[in-house]
Amino acid sequence: MKRETSAPIAMQSGLAASYINMSEAEAVDLARAHFGIDGKPTRFATEKDDTFRIAPASGRRYVLKVANPAEDVAEIDLQIRVLEHVAVRAPELPIPRVIPNAAGEGHFLYTDRAGQRRQVRMMSFVEGQPLGEVSIDVRGREEIGRLLATLRLALADFSHPADGRVVPWDVKNLPTLAPLLSEITDTGWRGRLETVFARFATIESRLSRCRTQVLHNDFTLSNVVVDPTLPTFISGIIDFGDTVRTAIAIDVSTAMLNQLPEKMEGEIFAHGRDLLRGYLAIADLTEEELALIPPLIMSRLTTRILLSTAMANRVPSVADYVLRNNHMTWGQIDWFLTRSMDDLGNQLIDLAC
Repeated sequence: MKRETSAPIAMQSGLAASYINMSEAEAVDLARAHFGIDGKPTRFATEKDDTFRIAPASGRRYVLKVANPAEDVAEIDLQIRVLEHVAVRAPELPIPRVIPNAAGEGHFLYTDRAGQRRQVRMMSFVEGQPLGEVSIDVRGREEIGRLLATLRLALADFSHPADGRVVPWDVKNLPTLAPLLSEITDTGWRGRLETVFARFATIESRLSRCRTQVLHNDFTLSNVVVDPTLPTFISGIIDFGDTVRTAIAIDVSTAMLNQLPEKMEGEIFAHGRDLLRGYLAIADLTEEELALIPPLIMSRLTTRILLSTAMANRVPSVADYVLRNNHMTWGQIDWFLTRSMDDLGNQLIDLAC
């Protein structure tokens, strides 16, 4: 394990950096002064920045993002360039569009009223409901898979100086989160996570040989927006904040995790198979990538527990938001730990045929 770099990883990308939140009044003034957009602000719950929906009296709505002061400028530029690239390569994909400021910049430095130096960007608001708030059928799950695959192909030729950044939520970095195990105070629960670490070590070399590219890396229930009245069901893909160069199998495993049932009973991958069927209609997965998806899901669940606990301990104001899924995550981890690694690897392998 790369323990020499593990301590700071939870602090990277501003995840654990405390700061003074921007007021709604300042957000309104900022949008008006720099983008010529005047509207009512609504604050969104986020992990590490100030995000507002700005709604003019009529017409389309916008999203104003004011970065955590600790966020790296190059990483913010990466997110902007990804959106611009996808808009050209796959204009049919429903992603936010970058709104430049009066100077034509996709992001710019702003010193807020608290004296904090922060990067600001504006995007179009994607209308619809988060996927987690609605029920979807087979067709909807297949469409999610098709969109994820289309996004992957659109980003296949994308590169950026910051795309190799270290993202705590990138599952390949799980070993570097080992110091956070001490924050799990229940010894039984901590023991479960230590077992996941040991299991991850058995697949780490295989994962390192898998295909990689720049990917969304956070295709969750919160980041897929839906409108049941649309022919394609999906109205948007949002939040490219965890975009990074990583394994294709990791990107797919994150989307698959969010198709797990809350109660781990029956064929727990049934909904995930629908998603994969849509994905494989657009882009390929190798037999090895399919074999790694179940243990990668287990590893992502562990990442969720560790990072959310650490963030809640360091920034209590975001505790409710970051811990919102942990009530079911422990049960999901237990399901994976009752299966052997060989069994997990065989769960989806028939889809390679």
